[in-house]
Formats: sequence, C-alpha cells, structure tokens
Amino acid sequence: MSWPVLVFDIESIPDLAGLRALRAAPAETSDAEVYAAWLAERQARGQSDFMPLHLQRILVISCVFRNAEGLRIHSFADREMDGVSQEGKIIQTFFNTLEKHVPQLVSWNGGGFDLPVLHYRGLKHGVVASKYWDMGEGGDHDSREFKWNNFISRYHMRHLDLMDLLAMYQPKNNAPLDAMAKLCGFPGKLGMDGSAVYPAYLEGKLDDIRRYCETDVMNTYLMYCRFQKMRGGFLEAEYAQEIDFVRQTLAELAPGEPHWREYLAAWA
Repeated sequence: MSWPVLVFDIESIPDLAGLRALRAAPAETSDAEVYAAWLAERQARGQSDFMPLHLQRILVISCVFRNAEGLRIHSFADREMDGVSQEGKIIQTFFNTLEKHVPQLVSWNGGGFDLPVLHYRGLKHGVVASKYWDMGEGGDHDSREFKWNNFISRYHMRHLDLMDLLAMYQPKNNAPLDAMAKLCGFPGKLGMDGSAVYPAYLEGKLDDIRRYCETDVMNTYLMYCRFQKMRGGFLEAEYAQEIDFVRQTLAELAPGEPHWREYLAAWA
C-alpha cells in the first residue's frame, strides 16, 4: 500500500442565508421563520426535509492524513469571525492540502454527498483547486497521468468512495458506515448522528460536532485499512501493525481529547 492517503468527512448545516436569498425573504422575517416555511412546504408536498446539496453550508471538514511520517487527525472548522462564516476559507484550505500532497482521497459516500457539496460551496466562494480538477488535459507529464487516474472519475482510485465501490456502484446495495464499522469490530458512531448536527450548532456546540466528525473519519480510515487487507494492499501482519499504530496514536491524543478516550473504550 502506498502513501499518502487522506480520508475525509464533512458536517454541514442548512445555508439559511442562501435560502433567504433564493426565496427573496423579507428582511423582517427571521431565519427560523424562513426555514420553517420551507420545511412546511416540503412536508405538504411529501418531500424530505433534507436540504439540497447546494444549500448545505459546510461547518467542519475532518481528515485523517497518513503518510510515511505518521498519522495525523485534523479538522478545518468554521468558527465564524464576528458572526461571519469562514466556510470559503476552510474549503480552500482543504483543497490546498490536496494540491500540496496529491494523496489518494478516501471517503464513505464522498461521491454521493461530500464532494458535490464541496463543489457547489467552493464554486460559491471562488475556491481554486486546479490539481483536484485536473483530468489530464495539460501537456506536461504530471497532468497526463490524471487522464487515467483523477479525483473526478467514479471508477478511478485517486478518489476512493468505499461505500460506492463496495456496493458495486449500485445505490440499492449501499451500506451505512456505522453498521459496517461495528460489524468489522470498530466503534462506529459516537455521541451524535447527522440529524443532531444542526441542533448542536444552534446550541453553540461546534467542538462537539468537530469531535463527532473526527470519530466518523477515523471509522472510515479503519474501514479503508480493512479494505486494503481484503484486496492485498496489506498483508495480515501489516494490517495488524497498522491497527496497533492507530490505537497508539489515539492513546497519545486521548488525554487532551475526551472523544478519543471514549472511542478507545468502545473499541473492544
């Protein structure tokens, strides 16, 4: 198995500023009222209350970065400055990481959710990500390689959507990360699920959301290791060594981060 690998996951909330603009909501109408009216309309039509992808405001991007030097867990979080969202800045920082390292990108349903959201929101904020969008049109050698293995194609491995691949690209076969992680002996989701993110945001619990996202991305990394063992990227001893290394890394982080203590305690 070759490094570097970057596993990622995002957490998002409804973009109420965007919703206001698209609905031309009067200034005197509160965000809560605009959102409630939209929800009521959706319910009346028998539609889901899930916000369309272009109206998903990215709050946290969590990453596990593994290379020859070690394993790092990091989150880009929109902490807002004077009430102003820093969404564009965290998206640009994420893509800057890809530009710098050109890793294998790994996700669970990244092709179905995370990446389209990053595309729409990045477009909104004027983000630049030339290497990410490289599909081999350039004349130089590095660019030509991307014709046959780029981040965009569903069937290339530069971005590996584990859920999509394991389901043989058939949505009816998709399995949830939480279930598969637990079936493989990993902790799965801890603390909250996606439906609890927006209420937690309204209560000012950004760090709780960040911690939840980090445990989810760690589940994805562990599933990636398991997948590499299945496909021969890891020998049995190499897989066991990597799992031990992950445990050791989390144990070093645990004194300062309670979610890693909880995660290790759940990892029987």
